[in-house]
Amino acid sequence: MNVTILGLDLKRQFREFMGIFFIVVLPAFFYLIFSAAMEFSGEPAGNGNVAMSIMIAMAAYGAVVATTSLGGQTAVERMQGWGRQLGLTPLRDSTYVGTKALVAVVIAALPIALIYSLGALTGAEGSARAWVLSAMIVIPGAALFALWGLVWGLAIKSESAIAVASGSTVVLAFLGNMFIPLSGALLGIAKFTPLYGYAALARYPLTEGWLATMNGDPVHEPLWVPLTNVVAWTLVLGLIAIALVRRGRARQ
Repeated sequence: MNVTILGLDLKRQFREFMGIFFIVVLPAFFYLIFSAAMEFSGEPAGNGNVAMSIMIAMAAYGAVVATTSLGGQTAVERMQGWGRQLGLTPLRDSTYVGTKALVAVVIAALPIALIYSLGALTGAEGSARAWVLSAMIVIPGAALFALWGLVWGLAIKSESAIAVASGSTVVLAFLGNMFIPLSGALLGIAKFTPLYGYAALARYPLTEGWLATMNGDPVHEPLWVPLTNVVAWTLVLGLIAIALVRRGRARQ
């Protein structure tokens, strides 16, 4: 990890006040709407209630939006010649990708902290273990979608990369069993999508592996399923990002 580039990138992100405002406040606003609209938010779910399940899902989604957007900004940097400038330094491609992912995770911690605070004030209930472990999973797990945004930014090479990367996360959230409980064939397909493992793993300390389904019959899922999903997608996206960085440098 390059500490100098990490510090410069974080300072640059915090100067973009409006961008940080929407990254932090919008997911928290969605949580309040979803939680208030659910008449059964106080019903039990695992070792807590439905409100906490919604809280974890919206915190994870907020982290995904933040990390995807920041990862996609690579496209803008490349248009401005930053990639060519870094190509003249001894900075390794893997260090560049890792630093970008870490910056995104730091920014993503802001909406997570706000949503968890709101959850504590608005009736989200769960064991102390569920509160601590879910937060510890949501924050570092968001790095996966920093890579998702980074891959799109490196592949498309235009400002539209951010819109494509961020827009695709909405579709992935629905396909990944994050907003609406799925069942049957849809649930089987969801297990191969990037957001499924992240959301299921974040909820695991609360639900203890039990999944609500569309037909009302809960399904128990072993821990290795979401773990395998997260590890596999992290490796795939990391390798693709490094390959795209190397290809770009070779052309420059």
